[in-house]
Amino acid sequence: MNYFVTGATGFIGRFLVARLLKRENARVFALVRSGSEYKLDALRRRLGVDADQLVAIHGDINEKLLGVSKRDQDDLTGQVDHFFHLAAIYDLTADENSQRYTNIEGTRQTLKLAEKLKAGCFHHVSSIAAAGLYDGVFSEDMFEEATGLNDPYLLTKHESEALVRQESSIPWRIYRPSMVVGHSETGEMDKVDGPYYLFKFIQKLKDVLPNWMPLVGVEGGKFNIVPVDFVADALDHIAHQEDGNGQCFHLTADRSYSLGEMMDVIAGAAQAPRWPVKLDNSLFNAVPGIVKRGVSAMTPKMVLNAALENLDIPPSAMQFLTFPTEYDNRRAKAALADSGIEAPELQGYIQLLWDFWENHLDPDRGERKDELQPLPTLPERVEGKVVMVTGATSGIGKATALKLARAGATVLVIARTAEKLDETLHEIDQLGGTAQAYSCDVSDLNSVDQLVQQVIADHGHVDVLVNNAGRSIRRSVVHSFDRFHDYERTMQLNYFGALRLIMQLMPGMVERGAGHVINISSIGVLTNAPRFSAYVASKAALDAFTRCAASELAHEGIRFTTINMPLVRTPMIAPTKMYNHVPTISPAQAADMICDAIVRQPKRIATNLGIMGQVMHFLTPKVTETIMNTGYKLFSDSAAALGGKENTPKKISREQAAFSRLFKGIHW
Repeated sequence: MNYFVTGATGFIGRFLVARLLKRENARVFALVRSGSEYKLDALRRRLGVDADQLVAIHGDINEKLLGVSKRDQDDLTGQVDHFFHLAAIYDLTADENSQRYTNIEGTRQTLKLAEKLKAGCFHHVSSIAAAGLYDGVFSEDMFEEATGLNDPYLLTKHESEALVRQESSIPWRIYRPSMVVGHSETGEMDKVDGPYYLFKFIQKLKDVLPNWMPLVGVEGGKFNIVPVDFVADALDHIAHQEDGNGQCFHLTADRSYSLGEMMDVIAGAAQAPRWPVKLDNSLFNAVPGIVKRGVSAMTPKMVLNAALENLDIPPSAMQFLTFPTEYDNRRAKAALADSGIEAPELQGYIQLLWDFWENHLDPDRGERKDELQPLPTLPERVEGKVVMVTGATSGIGKATALKLARAGATVLVIARTAEKLDETLHEIDQLGGTAQAYSCDVSDLNSVDQLVQQVIADHGHVDVLVNNAGRSIRRSVVHSFDRFHDYERTMQLNYFGALRLIMQLMPGMVERGAGHVINISSIGVLTNAPRFSAYVASKAALDAFTRCAASELAHEGIRFTTINMPLVRTPMIAPTKMYNHVPTISPAQAADMICDAIVRQPKRIATNLGIMGQVMHFLTPKVTETIMNTGYKLFSDSAAALGGKENTPKKISREQAAFSRLFKGIHW
């Protein structure tokens, strides 16, 4: 049995060719463009066949008679039993002219070649897209009833099918697969398309929300999904049945999923938050038109496209989120009866699809910036760079300075006390690192100005600024009525001092078109920790400035990272002796978070508990307030906060221990 296949090295084509070659005395002639022979060689190796079984026919889908040579035409005339046409543009992002030329004119020339070769049957692999946006159930006998063909992809699939129906002089069969996803047993897929456009969105939700948090979704449109192995099996089986010429077969699943159902299924595989509740589309139809227009006006196209780009979703895919069509597949099911070939339920293989996407198709996989370039190591990121670290002679700052110096950075060690600066320089020298110490009280703005002037004179610029120096005050609001200076002191160092450094160093960063500012914030900003109103407010101010500045300076090559640091065992928390008995992270672990920020340059680094706290404050503010109030009442102000002498408690109560473990890292 001889077969001619266009698109043999494409996604569906590879699996179809594998089935065809398993048939007795089968030989496949595969159209291959000049320069793409390596794809056919790879397919031969994959299938374990030689060039006599899988034969290359040079040509191009966009040329007359596919550009097949006269000699090949003569050799193949009368020799082709089945001609399979799979080559087409299956890409929503392709321009209209390319789609029309390849999908319509390419089909016309393919059909003419099949006729010239006197092929036994022309098998045209179309798509459910040929039905357009038909509202209702589209049967295998329907064609002219298609509606909503304004989109070039829908239109060209419809028109190419029309050519076969109206112009073919040889027997033909048409197949309309639904949305084709990866292999149901391996998850193998070659590109992001169809349902895969939702994977990145769900992954981002997984990163910021706990998987137990229920979400409210919408029903949306209908999605009919089949795995590629089912499509290849069905094509091979139906093509070899005696009956079926002049007919169309829907290679679809028995049931379609609403948008909300499909996202819920994908989220289950991703271990992301689920959508147990889906709002009916009719609810949105009840929204007054003036409100809809107002929302549309508040969402400029440029902003929407930027958001979609961040999620790797082409804007052209948005119209299919409300896809209205369902498909009757009774003819195809009858043809497949007793064959054992049927479309499996999506839930049965979605985990394989997700795992394959995460490991092979996710552009951010493996903490890579893109599919080809791995993230640099810390030495690659900082070697030869000037990195300023404030509060660098103890705790987080010192641990960070040592790690950066070991990695090859020129570390500018900033602190108030000259003796401690000398100690830190000595430790860095012992590591073989390069550092220079500067004495500066960051809460004194004049001192900051003098520091920057000296640093610019000595080094010319600063590549990375780590605003680590900070002051924390643990005291209830009711005990702070006569201590307004608590709020002034924290703002002066945590906000104004850090801001002064940023504003003084930023002109040089903008001039060079590069720079990175890392602000050490607190988990308290996300959780609104009680007793830390002065500290949290000052850190929140810096966070707000950072978000605004980042939006303004992104195109200048300036990066900002906020680290919402959990409770760290440093001299800053030493006055609160109770903290000796609650879970904390070490300065070395905190320094690792800063080094990770330098390598990845993310917008924010926070613990899952911190992110959950922020989300809970937004979604269930009263419940979250009650939880925080419980913690406030469970713990008490320290003696030091009340003006007395602080003694280290021998132990804390079982309730306090349990609460601090449950909310590890939060300040109480």
